[in-house]
Amino acid sequence: MPLSHQPHLHPYPCCGRSTNIEDYFLTRRQFLNRMGLGLGGLALAGLLDPRDLIGGQAPGTVKPGPLSPHPPHFPGKAKAIIHIFAQGAPSHVDTWDPKPALTKMDGKTIGGDGVAMGSPFKFSRFGQSGLEVSELFAKTAAHADDLAIIRSMWTDIPAHEVATVFMNTGSLRITKPSMGSWLVYGLGTENQNLPGFIALRGGRLPPGGASNYQAAFLPGVYQGASINTQAPSVPLMIQNIRNRYVGKAEQRRQLNFVQQLNELHAQNLQRDAALETRLESFEIAFRMQAEALDAFDINKESAATRAAYGTGEQGKQLLIARRLVERGVRVVQVWHDGWDHHQQLQQRITQKAGEIDQPLAALLSDLKQRGLLDSTLVIWGGEFGRKPTKDRNGYDDPGRDHNAKAFSVVLAGGGVKGGTVYGATDEFGAAAVKDKVHVHDLHATILQCLGLDHTKLTYRFNGRDFRLTDVAGNVVKPILA
Repeated sequence: MPLSHQPHLHPYPCCGRSTNIEDYFLTRRQFLNRMGLGLGGLALAGLLDPRDLIGGQAPGTVKPGPLSPHPPHFPGKAKAIIHIFAQGAPSHVDTWDPKPALTKMDGKTIGGDGVAMGSPFKFSRFGQSGLEVSELFAKTAAHADDLAIIRSMWTDIPAHEVATVFMNTGSLRITKPSMGSWLVYGLGTENQNLPGFIALRGGRLPPGGASNYQAAFLPGVYQGASINTQAPSVPLMIQNIRNRYVGKAEQRRQLNFVQQLNELHAQNLQRDAALETRLESFEIAFRMQAEALDAFDINKESAATRAAYGTGEQGKQLLIARRLVERGVRVVQVWHDGWDHHQQLQQRITQKAGEIDQPLAALLSDLKQRGLLDSTLVIWGGEFGRKPTKDRNGYDDPGRDHNAKAFSVVLAGGGVKGGTVYGATDEFGAAAVKDKVHVHDLHATILQCLGLDHTKLTYRFNGRDFRLTDVAGNVVKPILA
């Protein structure tokens, strides 16, 4: 919880004014006395085992920190999340929400909204559950009995930047923490040598930038670590992780020294949240030396495993994501942009789905084979959906315009009931009409899978309690295992 601000009066020793405040060195003698004691203490600290400097615990133990694992509100099925964000808003009626009535009306005006555009893609039933999935995701559909498809999603504003940040933070206006930051705040992370929340992006920042994985008013240690997976090597992907000039023992001593200086500062002045965050970042970066380069190195996987994920950027990202959750990272977000198809829908969505279908199928198989699918919640989806009509901007080779009233999200693994379809859109897919699920409802359901009550995961800021779901959100219980 943020510390309350206590105002301090400034002493004026040069003017002979007395004060009882001990937050300032009043005389040169007191200054030298205090500095002498402080430096003596630091000299003594340099002779001790560095592990003993962290809270004075027994050698070999580690002081619980803000990223240490915390118990959930109740037992959750999932322990980690891999969130694949299909940024740009994929068309639901071409992927996960079949609309035969739309196909029959192709080329005709529907409801005064425009000219109907039937999906050019075939839907088939898969698995024992008979889930209908587009041929665009035929490889992922082989896991139909592990999938829960929400076909009745809706959001507030169909503008990419606003809706993208909203899907990640639950906020349309003020800056709020991302879902990943909330999860790490609530649960900590299993591996103290890696950040609890890692965002894998392919080069450029997503719409809304770092707002999508920020900690906002939560302590900065919960912010997502953004990694550019397009870098040609692991050292370039995670730059400056190794110190070529100073050994680990000396680095440890330096960090302990800085921590002690901060404690001396905090004894006399109000704690500085920005400074605390910076020191936590130093600490995490130091610990990452032990594991980060190995975790991101997919060349340590077998040739067969790498082939299963494919050679594309998304295959690389999802294989890294599996390696991270396997090592105890709580939240991994994978950014897959390029789903904004106002024109040339058939060609462009075929390309985008082709980039993720095989890697996603491989991820589900890999997690299941390693016994991790039951404890890992996998999510695929974008920020909103698409209209069932032709976009006027690309009439010769049409695409679809934005639609906030309907889209689909797919979940698999920890906490969800496989082979499930929840909710429905109208006969053309223009709007969710049955069992509608808002973004706040989705967030509440995701937290539920990890054992968190979305109404109780709060943080007090500016005199009020905030939460991911604001003052809304209902858990979608029918999709839960």
